[in-house]
Amino acid sequence: MNQLLLVVTIAGERVALPAAAVESVVELDTLIPVPRAAPHVAGLSALRSRVLTVIDCMCSLELGATDCPDGIREAAVVELDGHHYALIVDQVEDVVEALSEPTPIRAAMGEGWERVCQGMIETETGPLLLVDIAALVAGSDIKAAA
Repeated sequence: MNQLLLVVTIAGERVALPAAAVESVVELDTLIPVPRAAPHVAGLSALRSRVLTVIDCMCSLELGATDCPDGIREAAVVELDGHHYALIVDQVEDVVEALSEPTPIRAAMGEGWERVCQGMIETETGPLLLVDIAALVAGSDIKAAA
């Protein structure tokens, strides 16, 4: 298994994102609100002449809004279906190699985490929850549409 993972912290939990899906890691300082957007859409931002839809990962998980008292937010930039998104995270740690395939989790994690969970994956820094980026971007609206 040679999959690389970006280790981030969301809502105080260390989790992994597939590094191949992450274009860059940035600090966002300006957000433009989007009227009538889903609650987990924090706003829009610009990066190198591209418009990014900014997703508040905590809100997507239905765990409240990310607190950014200094106005600067760390984010992982991803492209999904031709659109660019910035996923607001608490902290970006490192890139590590996956040592196993994802395995099912047999414990209750909470509705938001269960919706985005692809399984537990072993890394050199210990086991991490592998997060589905598309599910984070969709937010809880995906279950309402189902």
